[in-house]
Amino acid sequence: MKKYLVLLGILTLLLGCIDIVEVDLEEAEPRLVVDAIMEWKKDSRGDEQTIFLSRTRGFFEDTPSPVSGAFVEVQNSNGIKFTFEEIQPGEYKTTEFEPELNEAYSLNIEVDGNTYVASEQMTPVVPIDFVDQSTEGGFSGEDIELRVFYTDVEGQENFYLFKLFSPFLAFPEFSIFDDEFSDGNRSFALFFDEDFEVGMQIPIQLHGISQDYFNFLQILLAQVGSAGGPFETQPATVRGNISNKNNSDELIFGYFGLSEVDEIIYTIQEQQID
Repeated sequence: MKKYLVLLGILTLLLGCIDIVEVDLEEAEPRLVVDAIMEWKKDSRGDEQTIFLSRTRGFFEDTPSPVSGAFVEVQNSNGIKFTFEEIQPGEYKTTEFEPELNEAYSLNIEVDGNTYVASEQMTPVVPIDFVDQSTEGGFSGEDIELRVFYTDVEGQENFYLFKLFSPFLAFPEFSIFDDEFSDGNRSFALFFDEDFEVGMQIPIQLHGISQDYFNFLQILLAQVGSAGGPFETQPATVRGNISNKNNSDELIFGYFGLSEVDEIIYTIQEQQID
């Protein structure tokens, strides 16, 4: 009984020392987030495209904040317009888009009395040449490593985005490259994962991107890491190419980009032991 009373007394003393601290976080005004990356896979029609609109959330909020009721339209240099219809809250889709390499497109979004605009070109991309696999990757030097090869076009400035879709990550892994030191040469992107297993199918994409999009991703990936989604919450301000015609000072998160994409599905092979 004495031990019980002593323990009860200690517990009471500890509980009496606990102070509840309430942190008063400043609530920033919700900002518009635009995910308007339009992709045209080689050997596909590219007519189906989707744009996502949302607003930033409070620190303790878990549920998304989609933006409904917006007017979303993309127009090419010939004045042909493609209207995106809202199919569910915050998701706008068209099935009539007409992709054309090196064509200039403009984005127009009207919502809550504001008009948001951006412009970009559909950037072509070279094909993926092949994938080389080894078991010398990672910090241990024993992880499965994939080297994805491509050949740059000589004599022109090119920018590339690689995406590898791992079954273990919610978002693809990203790598970006330019051809400043590899013009006209064969180069590769490197990926490795200790959890890759024989027989596993890994989608890998190579995107052609503009220099502006490359610069945007370079800053963004340096902040959030290559395994994060490009439109996740950012630790610092990263301004994309979308602006508010009514208020040029408004910061909009996201980017309007158009990329030709080459994709392969690579199957992890069993390594031969010499």
